Amino acid sequence: MMEEGNVWITTNGMANSFSTSSSSVDIDNMQGVLGLKTYVPNTKELENFRARWQTKFQQDNPTILNVKLDVFGLWAYDAAWALALAVEKVGGTNFSFRKMNSSHNSTDLGSLEVSQGGPELVRELSSTRFRGLSGDFSLINGQLQSSTFQVVNVNDNGERGIGYWTPQNGLVRNIISTRNTNRYSTSNASLGPIIWPGDTTLAPRGWQIRPNGTIKVLVPVKVGFEEFVTVRHDFSTNTTKVTGFCIEVFDAVIKALPYPVPYEFYPFAKPDGKIAGRYNDLVNQVFLGNYDAAVGDITIRANRSLYVDFTLPFTESGISMVVPIKGKHDAKSTWVFLKPLTWDLWVTSGCFFIFIGFVVWFLEHPINEDFRGSPHHQIGTSFWFAFSTMVFAHRERVVSNLARFVVIIWCFVVLVLTQSYTASLSSILTIQQLQPIVTDVNLLLKNGDNVGYQAGSFIYEILSQLGFQDDKLRTYRSAEELDELLRNGNENGGISAAFDETPYMKLFLATYCSKYTLVEPTFKADGFAFVFQKGSLLTLDVSTAITQVHEGDKMKAIEAKWFKKKASCSNPDTAGSYDTLSLDSFWGLFIVAGLASSLSLLIYVAMFLYEDGHILTGVDSKASFRTRIREVLRAYDQEDKKSKKDNVQGIAAVESSPNTNCLCLRRPSRSRHPNKIVPEIVLEEEGTTCTQHSELNPNVQATQEIECAIELTAIT
Repeated sequence: MMEEGNVWITTNGMANSFSTSSSSVDIDNMQGVLGLKTYVPNTKELENFRARWQTKFQQDNPTILNVKLDVFGLWAYDAAWALALAVEKVGGTNFSFRKMNSSHNSTDLGSLEVSQGGPELVRELSSTRFRGLSGDFSLINGQLQSSTFQVVNVNDNGERGIGYWTPQNGLVRNIISTRNTNRYSTSNASLGPIIWPGDTTLAPRGWQIRPNGTIKVLVPVKVGFEEFVTVRHDFSTNTTKVTGFCIEVFDAVIKALPYPVPYEFYPFAKPDGKIAGRYNDLVNQVFLGNYDAAVGDITIRANRSLYVDFTLPFTESGISMVVPIKGKHDAKSTWVFLKPLTWDLWVTSGCFFIFIGFVVWFLEHPINEDFRGSPHHQIGTSFWFAFSTMVFAHRERVVSNLARFVVIIWCFVVLVLTQSYTASLSSILTIQQLQPIVTDVNLLLKNGDNVGYQAGSFIYEILSQLGFQDDKLRTYRSAEELDELLRNGNENGGISAAFDETPYMKLFLATYCSKYTLVEPTFKADGFAFVFQKGSLLTLDVSTAITQVHEGDKMKAIEAKWFKKKASCSNPDTAGSYDTLSLDSFWGLFIVAGLASSLSLLIYVAMFLYEDGHILTGVDSKASFRTRIREVLRAYDQEDKKSKKDNVQGIAAVESSPNTNCLCLRRPSRSRHPNKIVPEIVLEEEGTTCTQHSELNPNVQATQEIECAIELTAIT
């Protein structure tokens, strides 16, 4: 039992004698043993004492060679020193003796005398504290306390220290490093490297499953759903290859164990390669001791747990129902036109339409006749202009550059919204939505429909308990057979629904998702797990390793390798569905539109206050702030006739009047646009003169005085 795979840990009673053992044979037979020995700090006093003791011992015992002083000798020396200190404290006057009072004189005990100072001496001895050769000396409840132990590993010709244990810090590598830390450690990672029996650094289990160390693992032989377990026998080489999802998970779990576990797979098959029995028979082989474990798509069941141990499940749990799906359209829905957008996107879009309408009205009101008039007319025009941009049907002219900038940005936002809405609505009206034909097990029982289950599965017992008669049950062995049964339907000898564990059904839907759908688990099941013999020490460690594999990326990689490679549909649960547009997809556009509109408003207000700031200063200095604001708003609300003439382009028709015969163009005395010549059209009486500007009439040369004698018709 000193070979590889075994562990020996000794207490301080034996470990203290490692260094003083005189037999090399004993050390050779203990290679790899771990032990805890009392830690004795090396001091000058201890070295001097050992030298004196060695000399004295050799003088008294010349025939005994190579004898070393161990910790027991040091304890004896310290104990004698402690007794001497206690005697000095008690004093010699109290050491009087008296015979024992005993009514029985059948023994010689009655002739013994008892010291009267004994109890006082015991009290003094228990309270004695000093620094001895073995370290700090103290007695608690009559026992010598050792505060620190050294962890040693027997190797070569002696022992090798690999760490220490202290009451304050637990296991540590260096006793000096514990002075500045309060962390308590119980991990052997804090120790130095350990060489175990068999001259190996791998931590052994400390037990053996089989004499040769290799466990026998039984695997099922499947006809269908071979993605879980596949057994292939090569007759040319007479070898068997076992692959599949369950096998690869088992390989990953064994590698995650902190110790090696050699194993071999054995197919549960007859000599001709056919299935040797049902899964209950496979589990029974492990119970009988013919095999150490079983690996495959084996479900945890209560009746099986009476005879074997299961690890934690490594797949999803639950029993699901798969049914065919039928198509339906949402085109007949009354409110189908609201489905393309979420409610928050509808509300945000409506608020922005109103906001953009207000911004354009504010920028155009002083200079654009289309945005003037009665309050009801202005409000109606603003709403009409904003919402007409939704179909780009706005006809009101926009003359302000700031308003044009806002309208350009908003038209782009509306273009994106309308195109996205059109695409989403088209998909809703044209794409066929898939719905299961039945979702209730009771409806299947009521109609007397046929249902299916996988051959050899425990699902048969569950369906029988639900009330399905045997003549209503159909078996299948592969995904292809299940597809054929569902396609034929109940009327043609097929089935209306199939029941199986969720992993099987998801694998089936990975190929046939456009024809069938998965109904939520109808019954509870614990999923697939590995099987071990009752009381096996591997069960707990393998369960822990399964958790580690699940927490990492290894399990995802294995699932992708065996299940997603056959997927012909991106998502079997949402085939033919559509996505509703939400505010998250367009909030960037709304931010741009809001910033552009707000910036235009700020620029306009700044320009207005710069050009018409005299209105605030012209008001009576004693006027209130409200009065000043009212004057500013009154100035803003007045029609800007000078700026209005910027709109005159092309042909301007002027009606005749009996008192006016001439059309004159004059430069205004003040303009809100100082960089432009904004003409003013006035009608003068015959015989007067006016100034005509070449900016509006290119046929006339530079500004000149002309006589008003032209008959009123029209001017270009």
